[in-house]
Amino acid sequence: MLKPDPAKQRDGAYVGQPVPRENARRLSQGRGRYVDDIAFRNLAHVAFVRSPHAHARILSIDTSAAQALPGVVDVVTGEEMKGLCTPWVGVLAHFPGLKSAEQYPLAVDVARWHGEPVVAVVGESRALAEDGADLIEVEWEELPAVVDAEAALAGDVPAIHPELGDNRAFRLEVGQGDTASAFAEAAVIAEEEFRFGRHTGLTLEPRSIVADFDPSLRQMTVHHSTQTPFQMQDVLARHFGLEEGNVRVIAPDVGGSFGLKLHVYGEEMAACALSIRLGRPVKFIADRLEAFQTDIHARDHLVKARMALSRDGEILAMEVDDLTGIGPYSVYPRTSAVEGNQAIRLMGGPYRMPNYRGELNIVFQNKTPMCQYRAVGHPIACAVTEGLLDKGARALKLDPLAVRQRNVVTADMYPHTSPTGYVFERLSHEECIASLASLMDYERLRREQAEARQRGVYRGIGLATFIEITNPGPAFYGVGGARISAQDGCVMKMEPSGDIRVMVSVTEQGQGTETIMAQVAATHLGVPLERVSVYTGDTQTSPYGGATWASRGAGIGGPAVMKTALALKANLLETAAVILQAEAGDLDIRGGAVVNRKDGTQRMELAELGRIAYFRPDTLPADFHPEMTAARHYVPQGYPFAFTNGIQASHLEVDVETGLVRLLDHWVVEDCGKVINPLLVEEQIRGGVVQGLGGALFEECLYSPEGQLLCGTMADYLTPMAGEMPDIHMAHVETPTLTSPLGAKGVGEAGTAAAPAAVMNAINDALSPFSAEVTQMPFTPERILTALGKV
Repeated sequence: MLKPDPAKQRDGAYVGQPVPRENARRLSQGRGRYVDDIAFRNLAHVAFVRSPHAHARILSIDTSAAQALPGVVDVVTGEEMKGLCTPWVGVLAHFPGLKSAEQYPLAVDVARWHGEPVVAVVGESRALAEDGADLIEVEWEELPAVVDAEAALAGDVPAIHPELGDNRAFRLEVGQGDTASAFAEAAVIAEEEFRFGRHTGLTLEPRSIVADFDPSLRQMTVHHSTQTPFQMQDVLARHFGLEEGNVRVIAPDVGGSFGLKLHVYGEEMAACALSIRLGRPVKFIADRLEAFQTDIHARDHLVKARMALSRDGEILAMEVDDLTGIGPYSVYPRTSAVEGNQAIRLMGGPYRMPNYRGELNIVFQNKTPMCQYRAVGHPIACAVTEGLLDKGARALKLDPLAVRQRNVVTADMYPHTSPTGYVFERLSHEECIASLASLMDYERLRREQAEARQRGVYRGIGLATFIEITNPGPAFYGVGGARISAQDGCVMKMEPSGDIRVMVSVTEQGQGTETIMAQVAATHLGVPLERVSVYTGDTQTSPYGGATWASRGAGIGGPAVMKTALALKANLLETAAVILQAEAGDLDIRGGAVVNRKDGTQRMELAELGRIAYFRPDTLPADFHPEMTAARHYVPQGYPFAFTNGIQASHLEVDVETGLVRLLDHWVVEDCGKVINPLLVEEQIRGGVVQGLGGALFEECLYSPEGQLLCGTMADYLTPMAGEMPDIHMAHVETPTLTSPLGAKGVGEAGTAAAPAAVMNAINDALSPFSAEVTQMPFTPERILTALGKV
């Protein structure tokens, strides 16, 4: 028997030691922070044979050697997998014309990206499964690979999915006004081509799943590193023919997501299918190479855009053509159309712009699928808009901060509708710009910049005003037929001890959900924070809800908790009033005790109230039934979104001999409505800024002309490190949304939305004495030197 070390004990587990068998099941299904293999009897592991080609026909598969290997439990091909799982197609009705092909967990007949899973091998251990995978012989017929997005639409390029006719997945036009007349009247036309390289999420916890099917009850329990347990419960039930109530998804604490873990992946569906086939638990954890090859990629846009400005710097019109590559499939169930759709609809968002035309073309490629990633479409829209505005300001010889002040939507214009149809309740661009100018001491930095140039030191200051979509309502997915909840729920109860238990549907990805929900509950219930425990991420115990995506946790989950806390408080005060023979309206709960509302005199502890309600209700009137539990749900109403806004600035230095960029300082002023926890807000923004800087300067998923992924390890994929990051300075403006009783908007993507644009503008500001510009992210030293004519 393992003896516990009290110094190492945590949540009933023993850190650094094996989990006692009698505790393992409780940990795996309760609030434990990890799931140990010992929790599962007869656990099997799955490894995958992956396509070595970007595009190839599967001529034959020889599995005999793998099946004969001791320790290999099962080998399943794509054709065999078709009988275990129904296919999915990543389209939604509110994107009319969007098309994609049927997709199965494993490639059937044709593999369409380098790394696509083709054969699943189940072993008694991961090592044995991988050994079996090495013995699989696949005969391939390599097909032409469509890698470049522009080439995908050429007439002589074959369709990746012949049944779809061509490689255009979706086309959309949006806008209003007369752009042609506006450009004809413009004093200056700023025109540019922007390229945004692919990158990916690199979560600390890789995609991982343990699927445990009980054939006797036809019940499946899935421990899953997912952002959206209820979405996955629905997906698994429908595609495996199970009752929804017989599918339990558990994801209590997820080690980072960034949008990666919203989507359906073949390997995870395969693990579930294999558990059903074998009647035993099956585990898959992606290694880093598998993550690079199969985690969804981000961005991949080619944008050609132009902006018309008057002589005094007023924006007259904007035209945008966005070509987005999404890999061979539109990703299920949220589609890969959302990224491009948001990019062209967010263009020019912070500014008054009477005339706009945007065209989006989404194309299939033989690359890893691309889909939603932190700040979906926002960095593209922000960089294009802010880059053109700076280019126009330089041509007009106007200060870029003054041009932004001239063009932002002002307080007297709200509610305001953009030319792309987005409606803004109330934003604070003027206040944010004024705050930023003071925070960064803008005029001093401009003087120092001029002095440095006299010494041959080239520093740049870049600005980027931004908006961020948060608190999405039913119009985001439900309107298109997706079974993705727009509401969140909370169940709250008081224990006999007076402690409060909160079950909420928004999930914890490391962003502080549990802390925020505990704060909201404690504040509105009137109890100390340490008396509140929050539980989430389990479809069997959590109320149904949308969970965590699109910066919705505090903005939608928070009001659900607030409403529940107020309802439970009313229940507790009603019970206290009966016990104390008082009026409920004359009582309150403060500091975890029932008090007189007027003078705060304590009347009874909550623990005493709990003792009577739970154990001595016989002392209460016969017709009175104490209610120690409350449940409420919340769905945003009034506007499709609650928009966050703000402005960022980057100060950096470019070495014009080497092309290296040194980040000096970064500033953010943001308005996310009511700030619940300032520390969490600021760290969410800082994390988002760093992620945005990664995409701007370091991260890129590179491919060969044949579609071979060239960066499959951390040795050849650059990420921002702490020593390369600047100090990130912060200030806040608070404009609470009136659509929520809490007043909070989201903040999780604000940092990522504008950081790349601010860095781009700062680099181009530094290079302006050389009449050089960069517009292809990431801004590598080679690209900077090329712009300077030195390569």
